[in-house]
Amino acid sequence: MRRSRIVSTGSYVPEKVLTNVDLEKMVDTSDEWIIERTGIKERRIADEGQAASDLAYEASKGALKDAHLKPEDLDLIIVSTVTGDMPFPSTACILQDKLGAKKATAFDINAACSGFLYGLYVADSFIKSGIHKRILIVGTEVLSRITDWDDRTTCILFGDGAGASIIEPSEEERGIISMHIYSDGSMWDLLNMPGGGSRNPASKNSIEKGLHFIKMKGNETFKVAVRKLEDLAVKILEENKLEPSQISLLIPHQANLRIIQAIVERLGIPMDKVCINIDRYGNTSAASIPIALDEAVRTGKVKEGDYILLEAFGGGLTWASALIKW
Repeated sequence: MRRSRIVSTGSYVPEKVLTNVDLEKMVDTSDEWIIERTGIKERRIADEGQAASDLAYEASKGALKDAHLKPEDLDLIIVSTVTGDMPFPSTACILQDKLGAKKATAFDINAACSGFLYGLYVADSFIKSGIHKRILIVGTEVLSRITDWDDRTTCILFGDGAGASIIEPSEEERGIISMHIYSDGSMWDLLNMPGGGSRNPASKNSIEKGLHFIKMKGNETFKVAVRKLEDLAVKILEENKLEPSQISLLIPHQANLRIIQAIVERLGIPMDKVCINIDRYGNTSAASIPIALDEAVRTGKVKEGDYILLEAFGGGLTWASALIKW
């Protein structure tokens, strides 16, 4: 049976660190309150000249080096982002040019925080069909550019970064075992950025109303996220006849530590089997899972034969999961 397998990973975060103490000087908040409510201690902020493709380029170089591949070895590039360099062309095309991956097709996916897993789902399908053989998937975000730094409820949450993976066909039992993606557009208003599109094009009025910043109904989003992420995990484990105890590592989207804790408590998975980096990076949306995966691989938390569960929830609303045998 043909499967797709992640053969390499890479990640990149900007050098600038914005701590909770720094935020105390900007808005009415405190280090203690932020940690208690979110688990975040600091986040990374891109330099003024850094765009999503620049972060993606650094992460992609790491993945290519890890796989001992050249850019021309790629035949498809998928970039998941909500903060692309510009409305068009796609950030994937810009990344293709930066890398010199002249043989690759390139396109973007917009599924917010679920974006990397949506990209992995598409790539897995292409590999299984035989259409593509070597695919680069990147989650990259510069959320600091669409964050309202006067809004104490949202500015504490987000950070910038990028993560990348390369997948190839495999005839072994290892690889992507199962994937699920879902969406519910009826709840789009829980998490969105209303300005900049054809509904509310950029104008003096849209800028004055702050429409180009992230808008989130936090409490409602929290409740839906916990329920959907728990359902995701239960369904994918039942489908593959696995118990939570058989999962070696859970890599959830790093949105809020309380969400992660609620999910693992309901599943009965110990926290030492959960990958956590939200304290250092905050919520990096589509970059969240690939950054955490790369860190897990490079620190030896992932070993051959391990069952790894990835799951994410984001604006759309969207949610997704992947079960991988490493």
